[in-house]
Amino acid sequence: MRVLIIHNQLWAHYKSLLFSELRKHSIDFNIQIHVAQIAVSEQSRSNLGNAESDQYQYNYTLLFDDSLENVRLWPKTKALFRIFNSQKPDLLNITGYYDPAQILLLIWAKLRGVKVVISNESNARDNDTGLLLSKIKKVILNSADGFICFGQSSADFILSFGILENKILTQKAAIVDNHKLLEVYQKAHACCQGNKVLLGLPQYNFIFVGRLIAPKNLLVLLEAFNQLNNSDWGLILLGEGEQKPDLQLFVSENQIKNIFFFSGINWDRVPEYLALADVLVLPSTSEPWGLVVNEAMVCGLPVIVSDCCGCVEDLVKNGENGFIFDPYREQELKEKLNFYVQNPDQIIPMGEVSRQIVSTFTPQNTALEILTGFRRLGGS
Repeated sequence: MRVLIIHNQLWAHYKSLLFSELRKHSIDFNIQIHVAQIAVSEQSRSNLGNAESDQYQYNYTLLFDDSLENVRLWPKTKALFRIFNSQKPDLLNITGYYDPAQILLLIWAKLRGVKVVISNESNARDNDTGLLLSKIKKVILNSADGFICFGQSSADFILSFGILENKILTQKAAIVDNHKLLEVYQKAHACCQGNKVLLGLPQYNFIFVGRLIAPKNLLVLLEAFNQLNNSDWGLILLGEGEQKPDLQLFVSENQIKNIFFFSGINWDRVPEYLALADVLVLPSTSEPWGLVVNEAMVCGLPVIVSDCCGCVEDLVKNGENGFIFDPYREQELKEKLNFYVQNPDQIIPMGEVSRQIVSTFTPQNTALEILTGFRRLGGS
């Protein structure tokens, strides 16, 4: 059985890890996997390191040695049809339902009797669209034979269009490199106290990791943190983004103490900073998933996560490994932050629950579920 996977960008280390796991186990399923990477990266991620095709080994073709935004619709469509015709797949896996070029390829595949699987990261929170667009989505989604979903929220979104539950091949595709992250974290944690002193960090620290942009809701986080008025705690903001100068100015003008800005880094160094922290905070007003929550939980951190993040149904158990809150209610966020200020003894046990919860989201488990689904669709 031949499977062609269409993916947007080569720079996507966790997806590359999943593709490697698919290749590793595909021989046991008598399946050949080939990935067509449309572009190298998105422009917004061009400063986050090189594409890691050398680290994760799988068979792929790079269609355009450029950023995704620079790839025009017609050349992309022609390239996708060429790779489809050359690979002659029995099953096609496309990325989402929003790219006209991939939708045309879906139609072509169906006309030729090829099974189609759609990968979905969307959830109902980020898809408040009009009636016409909803009808178009329903037609596209109901034409597919199977779905790969990030988690429960993205699976629920698919089911809301009348899709049968048995068409969902997996709902645990939101995976990170658990082994690598934990290895880096443990090494960094062994010397974290000395590093805290060198960096001028207080005893305890909250941490945000991600792009410093408006949807991350960081002004609300800064305001909530400022109300704690506790010198034993700091707040680390790790990342880059267009909002960074405004955030730094806000901190300066309001004389908020113990705020630490660190430059954006490659994904495999993030655990070095998680080792300096005690609780992850993700206050976004829009977030299809939030893979940084996986990363923090693998490293044994409790988490405080906005209810607008797609991961909350799967990864956050209120009062057990962290808290879910309404990102539009600053007081609610302050209360969640203050829980750890008042109860630092809960950090370690709640972090252990985090590790247990995220342990089922592994590249190998997800790859095996996907391959099992591919084989079932192929009738073997």
